[in-house]
Amino acid sequence: MSGIAELRTPESSEQAAAGVLEIMQRLYPICRSITGDGVRRTLSVLGERLPLTLHEVPSCTPAFDWEVPREWNIRDAWIRRPDGRTLVSLAEHTLRVVSYSTPVRARMSLQELRPHLHSIPAHPDWIPYRTSYYREDWGFCLRHHELEALEDGEYEVCIDSTLQNGSLTYAECLLPGESEEEFLLYTHVCHPSLCNDNLTGMALMAVLGSALASSPRRFTYRLVFAPGTIGSIVWLSRNEAAVGRIRHGLVLGLLGDAGRLIYKRSREGRYDIDRIAGHVLGHQPFCAELRDFTPYGYDERQFCSPGFNLPVGRLTRSPNGEYAEYHSSADNFDLIRAQSLAESLRACASIITVAEANRRYRNLKPQCEPRLGKRGLYRAVGGQDVSQSEHALLWVLNQSDGTKDLLDIAQRSGLGFDVLAAAAARLAATDLLEAVH
Repeated sequence: MSGIAELRTPESSEQAAAGVLEIMQRLYPICRSITGDGVRRTLSVLGERLPLTLHEVPSCTPAFDWEVPREWNIRDAWIRRPDGRTLVSLAEHTLRVVSYSTPVRARMSLQELRPHLHSIPAHPDWIPYRTSYYREDWGFCLRHHELEALEDGEYEVCIDSTLQNGSLTYAECLLPGESEEEFLLYTHVCHPSLCNDNLTGMALMAVLGSALASSPRRFTYRLVFAPGTIGSIVWLSRNEAAVGRIRHGLVLGLLGDAGRLIYKRSREGRYDIDRIAGHVLGHQPFCAELRDFTPYGYDERQFCSPGFNLPVGRLTRSPNGEYAEYHSSADNFDLIRAQSLAESLRACASIITVAEANRRYRNLKPQCEPRLGKRGLYRAVGGQDVSQSEHALLWVLNQSDGTKDLLDIAQRSGLGFDVLAAAAARLAATDLLEAVH
């Protein structure tokens, strides 16, 4: 997989990280929510990198215990002080308005306005991110010191929004491989100007998908860009008959901050994707962490619900709610580290590379050790220490009874997966080894 392998080198992964940042800068100003034109504009930008197919699911469409909400769009929003000066404006920052706010045009006292104002007292210079998806309401988000400085008087309030029947939009990129078995990659596209959550997931998956598109593929890759929670629920409701093809899956997001890389296992915790991610993160030169599944987090909890129980894990750095800047205006470009993006890209590429190469093999001459030298697989002069590559040949031959894959052999032998995969490829090119499909 040449394109993926290139991402694993420090130079190219840093270049790819620069490409991720470029996409993020273009997406940052867009006011996104779970539906609406902001999502469509976002997917249009991502579609410049990938061949995306857009899906529009009408409002009120049932999706298991949910239904597609009405479509929300916003043109402008502001509050004017009693003296006519603008207090807050959507044009200044997309977090200024509670997402899904119903339209408002009114004059009111500070006492009437205050219940609709939100701030973060512990961080008085940050604007919070707040939503009202499934309860009709409206509101604005202020820096706490702004809220504290408000004076009595009559305020003019405008939220120029619409909430009406329309559709929910999501996009897919399908990259066919040799097999119809699928590797699912999913990221949420609903958050507005928040860099780590989740411009990093959108932009990184677009760069990763671009590399995949130009690489030979054993698996078929399905990249899904959809709003959080309701997007994965809707996607699953429309693909229920086909999810049996998913062999591996990753939910990607929050991949650019300075925190350690964290893989959250699937509900079962023993699928191949869990073993692969555990192996990859355990062999990274930077600090990483493995966590067991919990039914809290992002869209992995939909894919891992008991009715589906899919082989899907989650890859993040600092997870939701575990960094101070989460869901605030402080989740900006100051929080993002190019090195973190490069490491996240390398980890994703390595997981895919291992998934592509991990196979079970059968030793075709299992009675004692075959003669490797006459097949050009062993050194001509004996009496020397056995090299790692020769150790790998012996381990692959010894363990390849058709029941163990290369990850099993790596765990037992202590050898690197890439060394064992290279040894298997050399053996399979002779009469000694065959892949078990």
